[in-house]
Amino acid sequence: MAEGKGDGSIMGGAIWMIVISVLLFWIPGVGGFIGGVVGGKVSGGVGSALVAWVMSSVLIAVLFAVLGTMLSGMILIGAVAGLGGLVLGFIDAGTRLLGAVIGGFLAS
Repeated sequence: MAEGKGDGSIMGGAIWMIVISVLLFWIPGVGGFIGGVVGGKVSGGVGSALVAWVMSSVLIAVLFAVLGTMLSGMILIGAVAGLGGLVLGFIDAGTRLLGAVIGGFLAS
């Protein structure tokens, strides 16, 4: 059975990247890599995997900022806490990017 190029879901890939990265947070680096591979494969190709990676990274950044503000109750302190969480999220984003590219190649 031949597979077409449009057989993936970018939003589904981004959601899988986030969910697996969150569930495997206790394995730094490897959890993001596994999430990237699965999300890249679900996306359906390398280009779609890169878009899904950007979407998941932006969504994680926004969630850190919003949840940091909500939990502290003060906008400035919450924003600073959110930026600290954003740095931690970017550490995981590199391995998620590598996994997304590999998953995209596997899906192609």
